[in-house]
Amino acid sequence: MRILFLSPIGSIGGAERVLLSAVAGVRRADPTSTLRVIALTDGPLLAAAAALSAETEVVPMPASLRSLGDSQMRSAGRWGERLGLLGRAALAVPDGGRYLARLRTAVARARPDVIHSNGIKTHLLSRVVVPRRTPVVWHLHDFYGLRPLAARLLRRARGRVRAAIAISRAVAADAGRSLPGVPVVVVPNAVDLTTFGPGPADDLDRLAGLPPAVPGTIRLGLVGTYARWKGHLTVLDAAKALAGSHPDLPVRWYLVGGPIYHTAAQFTEAELRRAAADRGVADRVGFIPFRPCPAGVYRGLDVVVHASTLPEPFGLTVAEAMACGRAVIVSAAGGAAELFTDGLDGVGVAPGDAAGLAAAAGRLASDAAFRARLGAAARATAEDRLDDARYGPQLLAVYRPVLAMRGHGG
Repeated sequence: MRILFLSPIGSIGGAERVLLSAVAGVRRADPTSTLRVIALTDGPLLAAAAALSAETEVVPMPASLRSLGDSQMRSAGRWGERLGLLGRAALAVPDGGRYLARLRTAVARARPDVIHSNGIKTHLLSRVVVPRRTPVVWHLHDFYGLRPLAARLLRRARGRVRAAIAISRAVAADAGRSLPGVPVVVVPNAVDLTTFGPGPADDLDRLAGLPPAVPGTIRLGLVGTYARWKGHLTVLDAAKALAGSHPDLPVRWYLVGGPIYHTAAQFTEAELRRAAADRGVADRVGFIPFRPCPAGVYRGLDVVVHASTLPEPFGLTVAEAMACGRAVIVSAAGGAAELFTDGLDGVGVAPGDAAGLAAAAGRLASDAAFRARLGAAARATAEDRLDDARYGPQLLAVYRPVLAMRGHGG
């Protein structure tokens, strides 16, 4: 089987770590398969995929197209801003035609039996760059019901899609409403329990450029991209609330990540530093640049915080932190709520609830035994439900039936 993975970016965020898990899982389950990854921007994803014995190629998307996305349309509050975005889209049309020709050539050269598309941009492009008889599988990492423009475009682009992989039951339910007619199967994300498990911790203070914290300091951190819905401001509000209610509690917060996606709907580090200063907690917050493999970061944290203000499609950072045996605080909505049991292997809070997050952080920071109990139970849950040994066979079970549909429809 020749499988071509299409990735909108060459950076490594959550969806791209899932793609790498897919490449590794399929390679283990079927060593005879030929795997190729085409990314629309350059970055460390390509080297990581090559290390897994996948062929790799970059077909760089022009800058005029790279920054276009429905997240900008949603964040454009005034009609003038929206018209400006549409104007930029119109100016990008000439670049688009030339780019589609290059991408179509690269896809045809790979001679794939199955196309595995890993993001909205490549889902849309698959309609026009994939050979007519080649079946397409979409990997669904998002709630399209929250992205009406994307959902409308995807419904128009679904003609070549023979299956869609939903990363959680919540995403599958949303896809059933947003993408009617697309066959959806739930394959939850998996975690490499060797990489994400016991091992050496990163020196978080050094990575953040901070002086060593006083002995006994409890470290709490959010690991993720700087997307505005990931809850960075909620974390900073919680840090302020905790400092006010427990001024003598030795805690240090860390924001780990960066603006890795090519979209305007992200914070810059400067914006987040100003937000910390405005709340009077700049001395309690460290900033650590994006880490392609954050296992050492998780192990360096006493509590891993997930604070998304919108329902999370899955919550890969939650799963990875649990596999590392960390106590987790989870914004309990969407797929993230499917990963843990409140009070047993994690603590749930309502999305956007800074006061609730501060209370949970204070409880965990004050109770070492509770942290240890949650962390041990979290590791046990990961071993039971998140082991990536099952991932490759599950993906092959999706690919093989679509091969039988080759040549039908389009």
